[in-house]
Amino acid sequence: MDTLLYFLYVVLYTALLIWGLYGIKKQDFAKWTSVIYIVILPLIYDNAILATGKWIGEGELLESLNFSRFCLHALITPLLVMYSLGTLQESGIKWAKKKWLFILGIIYTIGLMILEFSIEVVGLDIEVVKEYGVISYSNVKETTGPPVMVLLVTTILIVASAILWKKTKWPVFFIGAIVMTIGSAIPINVESGAVTNAFELFLIFTLIWTKRRFMTNELYVK
Repeated sequence: MDTLLYFLYVVLYTALLIWGLYGIKKQDFAKWTSVIYIVILPLIYDNAILATGKWIGEGELLESLNFSRFCLHALITPLLVMYSLGTLQESGIKWAKKKWLFILGIIYTIGLMILEFSIEVVGLDIEVVKEYGVISYSNVKETTGPPVMVLLVTTILIVASAILWKKTKWPVFFIGAIVMTIGSAIPINVESGAVTNAFELFLIFTLIWTKRRFMTNELYVK
């Protein structure tokens, strides 16, 4: 069941990437909101490795591929901070165009990358995990709650999306951030390790949709 779900996620993320890039112009690509395309790539990779793990089989290859999942998560996920600031800038909010804000955003983003890498990747000890028909390598250490980096990124997503909603009357970004937060916080009693990934997929869908609204010049301060 989970293997099929991970394959489905690969297809859906790929479809979102194609939709997001469809018809994009050079000036739209060269904006901070375009980091969403970079964010999608590790998600495609992540789900592809989980989907094919049982065919790759236990061993150094699968272990290395899974270790890369943790590295990509640490280095790429913080880019959502720059996406969030980019939405405010592109919506025409004057204070969001200040140079200092983006310098601060870049410092914050790099700080999150370093934080996550030092906490979750350096010294990472992974071992084979067989669950719901999926074979992967995961952290042997018990974790309590979401990583600090995820919480700090989520905070920025919620704040930025709330501001965007208030200024432009576009609630989709905010809904995506809230659904993702609630879905991650509330335990779901299902025999699956893949079902909860749907919340992440929904968030990315709302971010791509928001990006496309900027591409068509439909999101401005009113």
